[in-house]
Amino acid sequence: MELQGGAMARGDRGGIDYERVTRGIRVSVSPRYLDDQSDPEEPRYVWAYTIRINNESEQSIQLRTRYWRITDSRGVTDIVAGDGVVGEQPVIRPGEGFEYTSGAPLTTPSGMMVGAYGMETTDGEVFDVDIPAFSLDSPHEMRQIH
Repeated sequence: MELQGGAMARGDRGGIDYERVTRGIRVSVSPRYLDDQSDPEEPRYVWAYTIRINNESEQSIQLRTRYWRITDSRGVTDIVAGDGVVGEQPVIRPGEGFEYTSGAPLTTPSGMMVGAYGMETTDGEVFDVDIPAFSLDSPHEMRQIH
């Protein structure tokens, strides 16, 4: 299933994975709702997402920065930007990957995230790698199908 901007969604391991390839760098995302950390009466809804970055290019890269646009179901947007991910700026060699898990809390039962990583090659070239847009869905969201 192709999503906006060329991102792909596919069923895998019981959830939906989203992926996007930019310049030979594949970014895959698997979000999951954390019922045990959420409290709809607060309201507080929490998701974990696991990101896998595979370097399918010919050169080593280093993840320098991250940029996230997180939007809740009311359209309220938060921007999160900074150095690295989970305290690291990993070097990813050709044919290798890097995986991490992080989290996102919202005050609404659904939302979406999209972003980019700032990468640097060994020769100093800096470029952005797209993180595919992915949905944050909880069982508390009431959906209507027409």
